[in-house]
Amino acid sequence: MSESLDLAALPADFTWGTATSAYQIEGAVTEDGRAPSIWDTFSHTPGKVAGDDHGDVACDHYHRWPEDIGLMKRLGADAYRMSVAWPRVMPAGDGPVNAAGLDFYDRLVDALLDAGITPNITLYHWDLPQALQDRGGWTVRDTAEHLADYASAVAGRLGDRVTRWATLNEPLCSGWIGHLEGRMAPGLTDLTAAVHASYHLLLAHGLATRAIRAAAPEARVGLVTNHSTVEAASSRPEDIAAAVRMDGHTNRWWLDPVYGRGFPADMRELYGVELPERSGDLDAIAAPLDWHGLNYYFPATVTDDPRGPVPYAREVRLPDVPRTGMDWQIDAGGLESLLLRLTDDYGVRELYVTENGSAFPDTVSPDGAVHDPARARYLEQHVSACVRAVRKGAPLAGYYAWSLLDNFEWAYGYDKRFGLVHVDYATQARTVKTSGLRYAEIIRAHRESHA
Repeated sequence: MSESLDLAALPADFTWGTATSAYQIEGAVTEDGRAPSIWDTFSHTPGKVAGDDHGDVACDHYHRWPEDIGLMKRLGADAYRMSVAWPRVMPAGDGPVNAAGLDFYDRLVDALLDAGITPNITLYHWDLPQALQDRGGWTVRDTAEHLADYASAVAGRLGDRVTRWATLNEPLCSGWIGHLEGRMAPGLTDLTAAVHASYHLLLAHGLATRAIRAAAPEARVGLVTNHSTVEAASSRPEDIAAAVRMDGHTNRWWLDPVYGRGFPADMRELYGVELPERSGDLDAIAAPLDWHGLNYYFPATVTDDPRGPVPYAREVRLPDVPRTGMDWQIDAGGLESLLLRLTDDYGVRELYVTENGSAFPDTVSPDGAVHDPARARYLEQHVSACVRAVRKGAPLAGYYAWSLLDNFEWAYGYDKRFGLVHVDYATQARTVKTSGLRYAEIIRAHRESHA
């Protein structure tokens, strides 16, 4: 199973972390003043989530967080990427701060630091307060401004101890999958709504970046985006053009504005939707970042599909390639390519892999262990891709495995397990998997290589 990794090629201060998000693990959705989010609403709508699952209890992290910090220590992780639940801190989406909700994160941050684990906080991981959705959600400008107010409140409380901040997680998923494809909350299928949501999400990122820095001058602020390498299924000009469109839809639309290039002209023409632009917006969106987070899971191979939905490019399922339990193609080379693209094409000066992981069906063996060699192998392959990218000049400063725990996997419910730690949802018992033990070995080996 094990692959020999040249871990000494990674910087001595390389960050090794795990990642989660609030709605996927916390539970306690009605406790201590928390109000509903769009994911509470979506998951309680029959037929939207596999098995009609929801996050009401999830991993019960809201009550079991001391045990979960202990698991991070057992893995040897020195950082934890977590999100704060907007509806727990500002139940109405704007207005007064819910003291009990913010107190929870205050205690969690202190406990992480006491354990020698650096918190990396994401302010928005998809759980928009339902109260804001009722007023238009991401399709209206006010929501971007409310995110900035929320960012100011959280950074003002935690910024004396937390220095690593991300504004948004995967705005592509919120914008396209939530508003165009309808497979995620709020479940819309409207191109105009999706384009406007995408614009306001990136504007929110820019406004929140300013707000965090004003509230916490020592803050290092980044953005977390998810990307795929895109290749044409053939050498036909139509397929090559389709790959360009898919790359614009998946990658350039979310990166070009952030790095001062504005929204790609070819995609604006393709969508045919007027952007809700105001003077100064592009400057706000392109606020300089201290770091960039890349979430990577799979590549895309596409063919022209002129009768399909935007971007008129259909993904092709390649035969005889390894796949995860999500039916996602495994291609660690894609991670290397994207790290180098962010470095060479966008001039990113500090990079993190903020999510990378794999779902496979897991079972607890009679001996009480969870043997998941396929996930351990996936982990090794992608850490090796990080090493190769660093050797080629990528300023990669850390890797966060997705995920610390099996959890509520959005529209897939609890069927898909990404965790390094197995969770028995009936009992909430945690069991470190073989992959978690392998991650601990990798972390230890890297530190020993620089001892």
